Formats: sequence, structure tokens, C-alpha cells
Amino acid sequence: MIYTPAQTQDIHQQTFAYLILEEKAHSLHITLNRPQQKNALNEVLLRELAFAISYAQHNNHIWVVTLGAVGNIFCAGADLKTFMGQKDEHSGSTIPIENQKIILGDLFNNLHKPCIAKVAKPVYAGGFLLLAGCTHVVAVGSSTFTLSEVKRGIWPFQVMASLLRIMPERTALNWCIHGGSWSAQSAYEAGLVTHLVLDQDLEHTVDVLVDTICQNSPTAIRLGLQTVQEMKSIPSQEQHKFLHQRLMELIQTKDAKEGINAFKEKRLPNWSGE
Repeated sequence: MIYTPAQTQDIHQQTFAYLILEEKAHSLHITLNRPQQKNALNEVLLRELAFAISYAQHNNHIWVVTLGAVGNIFCAGADLKTFMGQKDEHSGSTIPIENQKIILGDLFNNLHKPCIAKVAKPVYAGGFLLLAGCTHVVAVGSSTFTLSEVKRGIWPFQVMASLLRIMPERTALNWCIHGGSWSAQSAYEAGLVTHLVLDQDLEHTVDVLVDTICQNSPTAIRLGLQTVQEMKSIPSQEQHKFLHQRLMELIQTKDAKEGINAFKEKRLPNWSGE
């Protein structure tokens, strides 16, 4: 994580310039709030996202994260003014400056919590990195997904890497080469979108998904998602040994013991997140 537990513990006393945060029950709802700039990702918005995601990861009472957006565009990708070195010095954000570079494509890698993107508007370029970092993407049929970098002499390197993790190589490369706009149906068929819904069903679908996730062990989910990341650096011949060790660790947790006892006693478990 970019920020430490100590840095993020006072998150609700911080001033966010371009994010809206709402915490309720065991969920943290993050909303991009830079509509005049089409929610383009500048250094302040990236910093605020990294801060919020760090907070969610560090606190076991947060079991699920949602990511939405205000305005007519979900996200237009990177703010080109930032690439040109222009600083946003008067945003009013109180989030401390990070001590390491924030790489958007890696931002969600160490968030070992389910993250649900709710997409009701078009997504462009680097905005794909937000969606690819989430475990679930709920989108309405009218939303569109555009990768136009090649039309401007640029290749979407980071987006390509993220897409290759969630769809076949030929499909990902076709998206990068085509440089066009894809429908929500196409994004669903390719695996970028996990739930395709009617406009009026977006909020309800996300709410049901959050509730469903929160009925299950947050500790099991957290360690499971952590293990997915860790396995990428473990040789295939050593993976089953590693997974057995991880299972033994999980069985010793309070949530695992509670889940087993609840099953024996034929009652709903009371998860602690530990």
C-alpha cells in the first residue's frame, strides 16, 4: 500500500478534492468527483484514490469497496496536463504527498478486498485500469468503452497488461489495435464487465452484490485475494505446498472457527474479520 495504517487512520477528517467517500456497515463507497474534467486522473485524484484504497486494505472492518463516478463520463483516463508537468496546487486536498510513485495499473493489486465498479457512463483510456483492477464491474447497457490511444500515436501499454489478465490475448490486442469504441455487451463478452444490467437496476444490483459478499467470511476472501497475487511469483511446482500452508493459516483464524461452529450449530455465522 502507498500509505501506512497510521497515515490513513484519520481518513474521515481529511479533505478530499476529487473523491466522495461514504463508509457504512462493512463497505467503503468511493466516488470519482471531478466531473468538469471528465474525472480525468491527475496527481491529486490518484493520490486520493491511493489513500482511500490503502485505508480499505488496512482496516479489517472494511469488507468490500465500491467505485463509482459523478458526471457524464466515468473516467477519461489520465489527465494530459499532468503528463506535461502541470501541478494542481490549489485543489484544497489535505491528503499527504506520497513517498513513492503511484502506478495506476498496480493500485488495486494489494487491495485484498472485493472491489465493485459501477459504470453508467463512458470509460476511456486509462479508465480501463480502474475497471481491470476491480473484482467486479457492473455496467449498464448504454455505457461504452473506448481505447483511442493508437489514433494519437500512442500504445496503451498499461491497459494492455491489465486486459491480458482478464481476457484472451487476441481479444486484448484487437482492442488495443482497433482504437475504437466497444459496447457494454462487447465488454461483457470479453470479460471486462462482469454484470450487464438495465440502467434502473444498476444501484440495486450493486447493493445485492455487496450484501452477498458480506454474508461470507471477510477473512477467507481477504486471504484468498492475497494468495492470488502471491501465487504469481511462486513456481508452479511449489504452488500446492504454498496453498496448503495458506489453508492451515486460514483454519486458525477466528472467522474460520466461527464458520465451522455456525455450520455445526445450524446458524448464521457472526463474522469478525479476524
